[in-house]
Amino acid sequence: MDFPSALVSATTSMIPSNFPTIQQKVNLTNHAITLKGSLLVKKQNSFDVVNPLGVVTDAVSEAIGLKVILQLISSTSTSSDGKPKLSKPARIENWTLSSSLLAKDEVKYTINFEVDADFGTPGAVVVQNNHSSEIYFVSLSVRMPRGSKVQFPCNSWVYRSSGFDLVPKPNRIFFSNHLYLPQDTPPSLVPYREADLKQLQGNGTGIRQHSERIYDYDIYNDLGGIGRPKLGGSKEMPYPRRCRTGRIQGLLGEETYPGGQNPFPIPFFYIPSDEYYSSSKTASVLVKTVKSFSHTFIPMLTSFGGLLDKYFDSFQDVESLYDRGFDLSKLALGAIEGIDSPLDILNDLSTDHTNKSLLKFPIPAVLETDRLAWRSDREYARQLLAGTHPILIQCLTEFPPTSGLGDEYGPRKSTVTEEHISRFLEGTTVQEAVANKKLFLVDLHDIFMPYIERINKIPDIYMYATRTFLFLRGDGTLKPIAIELSTPSSRRVLVPPQEGETDYLWELAKAHTAANDSGAHQLVGHWLKCHACMEPFIIAAHRQLSALHPIFAFLKPHMKYTLQINALGRQVLISASGIAEQGFTPKMYCMELTSQAYKSWKFAMEGLPADLIKRGMAVPDPAAKHGMKLVIEDYPYAADGLEIWSALTKWTQEYVDVHYKDDATVQNDAELQAWWSEVVNVGHGDLKDDPTWFKMDSKLGLTVALTTFIWITTANHAAVNFSQYAYAGFIPNRPTATHLPVPEKGSTEHRKLLRNPEEYYFKVISNKMESFVVMSAIEVLSGHADTEEYIGQRHIDIWTDNEEALEAFDRFAEDIDKVGETILSRNKDPSFKNRHGPVKVPYKALYPTSSKGITGQGVPNSISI
Repeated sequence: MDFPSALVSATTSMIPSNFPTIQQKVNLTNHAITLKGSLLVKKQNSFDVVNPLGVVTDAVSEAIGLKVILQLISSTSTSSDGKPKLSKPARIENWTLSSSLLAKDEVKYTINFEVDADFGTPGAVVVQNNHSSEIYFVSLSVRMPRGSKVQFPCNSWVYRSSGFDLVPKPNRIFFSNHLYLPQDTPPSLVPYREADLKQLQGNGTGIRQHSERIYDYDIYNDLGGIGRPKLGGSKEMPYPRRCRTGRIQGLLGEETYPGGQNPFPIPFFYIPSDEYYSSSKTASVLVKTVKSFSHTFIPMLTSFGGLLDKYFDSFQDVESLYDRGFDLSKLALGAIEGIDSPLDILNDLSTDHTNKSLLKFPIPAVLETDRLAWRSDREYARQLLAGTHPILIQCLTEFPPTSGLGDEYGPRKSTVTEEHISRFLEGTTVQEAVANKKLFLVDLHDIFMPYIERINKIPDIYMYATRTFLFLRGDGTLKPIAIELSTPSSRRVLVPPQEGETDYLWELAKAHTAANDSGAHQLVGHWLKCHACMEPFIIAAHRQLSALHPIFAFLKPHMKYTLQINALGRQVLISASGIAEQGFTPKMYCMELTSQAYKSWKFAMEGLPADLIKRGMAVPDPAAKHGMKLVIEDYPYAADGLEIWSALTKWTQEYVDVHYKDDATVQNDAELQAWWSEVVNVGHGDLKDDPTWFKMDSKLGLTVALTTFIWITTANHAAVNFSQYAYAGFIPNRPTATHLPVPEKGSTEHRKLLRNPEEYYFKVISNKMESFVVMSAIEVLSGHADTEEYIGQRHIDIWTDNEEALEAFDRFAEDIDKVGETILSRNKDPSFKNRHGPVKVPYKALYPTSSKGITGQGVPNSISI
């Protein structure tokens, strides 16, 4: 079966029978008036490509009378038959006379709406696009008789409503920015509100097209590869749901399109049309880079293993990637049809544009001031509080710690004893150190141990389940005091050497823990907890919360582009043989491992205060700032994070107070209840029985749930994403793979290590191919677009007409500005030793704003990269 016929037979997303149409016959009284409208549109298509043919066909459509038609619906006035009053259909005139036929920028048109004098206030507008090309509606402003304006924030693609399309497109509805809870919706707008939601929900069947706006759910069955299980829908492999594409199952179990033909202009998975990146050079480079990675760069690196699948010779060899670069002309980097050459893409990203075949990386911040400082134990420990993954460290409440796994994985209690660590405790006993909250742990034992035997059967791979023990010294800094390396059949404890001495076994143990932390960071802390776990919240919001709903308007900036980056992630980052499997130790078990981590994920524990208390890193204290006392006062991520959390809580509480007068209003909000029920029971259906889910029965429950979601999509994600290149851009500091065990003291391998420590070190950590893949990826992912919208900002200033809400947001923006001032002040205070450390990299991960590019700072409004 060819693709078009398969598409027609498989797609059933027809226009709902109750969906509004343009009413051509509207009888006005003798007292008709004209309301002037100002419409702002973009004429480019949703893939940022100017289509001259589309311009021509649109001109032909105009010439034969197939125009873009708009019709206003009154929110306050009804006709004699009880139906809402309508304007006469209004057409966009002079479309072809516009001076910007090929423009990618915004174009403004004037539209005249004829209405009865008692029409009242428009609350919605129906749009019918009779052109062949899609149009991006930015906004519509309607001037009322007394001079006030009714604003319609659109920001959406409008596709052809009729004609010869394979699947009919419904007319579009846009609502004004006067927001209503469902129970307060004017009767005239109720059917439009319901119809718009119905169209967004779809019916769970059919192959999705790029022109659709349907939000639906599916399991992770689209990652490809033999031996990779489907994730989601089972107790054994639970997972959050993703956005459904409707592609059919291929021979290897992955989703594919009929005949292998992808209906999209670019090789991406389906996402609803409004989820695509908007126009910006940075976003365009990102998309091109992802395509190149997926189809050319990674396969090229793999096929040229003889050149790249070998180890660095020395630290200087790694540093040459920043000083001299790597000549890619040695490799056959040909482009394939529709995909840009990696040489061109990587040159776009390179800091050196003088040689188009040279892959040259920017110097990571960790090396800028001192190229040796990263090696110190103090810096190794500091990065657990202020590096790329500062959300894992926990305060020990018992010693030795106990595993939650069964006996089949070896002794449950750690084999680290007081004898191992007593000389590092500054004169205290272990019991005193625990009681005084001085002992800390980075525990990557239970997450990796069930997979260690399988992972270590992979050729040229060796991994431990690790625990790192640390002591809080009198000067407020941490010292690593023991590392436990475990497999199901062995336990080994290493401790640091005397001050001023070097123990290469200890250095290799640190490398193993750093590689494990890199894997846990990228796979669990970053992908699972931020990207994957938030996707169901976003899908459910679009399906159950009308654009008229105050909570949808509140959440909208924090949902922007997440489905786009997650779809790209499924193609390139977490797919079989993708970046994660190429670059990280667990290889083919990367995603299966995240499924096991998901079993213990609890949304209620992901807010910052709950997370800090769970890890023992803070205790409730009404007398302390923000009601929390940090166990380590100089914990940069937590200290700065609490400033943002406090501002978010205040803003969310004030906004909820504007729209909900009491708890009963929350309980009676049908759309809100449907959203939360779908998040829990469908989007996170594998964990629906977890008793810790927030109850959506009070203003407090709503406030905490909203604050937690926004925290994750803003500050939490920023903390684990935008400092990546600063630290992991230098692979020896944050290796992502390990290939050899730590030698036993006195063994043949130990003697090899002592003869040439650097050579042996680089046979243990990430090789060249793994390094190139990871470094190239995080260089892209660590940068900001020039169009980035940051926390405390809203580029769309007409998102609501509620003055109380707007004033509350202004206060929130001021609070966020103060957070930035506080962070800068703290970074200037020499008493905060953990904010700079030996590498002299100030902690800026939660500084609210940033300039374009890799800066190590900035908190965007959403998970958009």
